[in-house]
Amino acid sequence: MTVRTFRDLVAWQKGMELVRAIYRLTRHWPPEEAYGLTSQIRRAAVSIPSNIAEGHGRRADRELARLLGIAHGSLMEVETQLEIAFDLGYIPQAELDKLLALAGEVGRTVFGLIRKASSS
Repeated sequence: MTVRTFRDLVAWQKGMELVRAIYRLTRHWPPEEAYGLTSQIRRAAVSIPSNIAEGHGRRADRELARLLGIAHGSLMEVETQLEIAFDLGYIPQAELDKLLALAGEVGRTVFGLIRKASSS
């Protein structure tokens, strides 16, 4: 498959899937978290596909690798914030496991793109 736009990248597609899942999850979190954990995890999640898209749009492997690194860092933030939400009782173990599995898929695809961009 030829990659014509960032929308063709599996990493971006998986990142968008994670964003949608995070928004669905946080819709039911306590209102007192609106400016705390809810806002933080949503911003970190949105940052993942946003940085993938921006990196692809830069058309330079070095810039792509840098922005993919930022996307990967944001993914680590999301994973940490999911663990915090679990510890606070906001999500059950099964939901945590499901979201961490999706995050793992995102991470593998982003890391694959980083390797590809770094070797070019």
